[in-house]
Amino acid sequence: QLQLVESGGGLVQPGGSLRLSCAASGFRLEPYAIGWFRQAPGKEREGISCISSSGSLLHYADSVKGRFTISRDNTGNTAYLRMKNLKSEDTANYYCAAVRIYSSIQAMCHPDFGMEFWGKGTLVNVSS
Repeated sequence: QLQLVESGGGLVQPGGSLRLSCAASGFRLEPYAIGWFRQAPGKEREGISCISSSGSLLHYADSVKGRFTISRDNTGNTAYLRMKNLKSEDTANYYCAAVRIYSSIQAMCHPDFGMEFWGKGTLVNVSS
């Protein structure tokens, strides 16, 4: 079965850190660009960070720039999102997604871009 599985979410206090993982199962992640998206209750989905297949191109939304770091381990078939200095407004379900063909890293990070695979998400709750 071809799927992406997110993990690493949980409850964290404001100012804390978490690392999310996105593991591919049933296919090699290496040819795919990866995006991290999030959706908070009552809000639209937001593309927060994307990484090209080689890892050389990165994109961050202004809301997370300087606090979040995207990376990937193609040997381990996993992508990561390191989050620090978390704020209450970061509370959301976080999803990873993968796509092979895209025009630019910025375009594929748009929340309506046609990604090929989506994970089911992991919940991040930033609260004291």
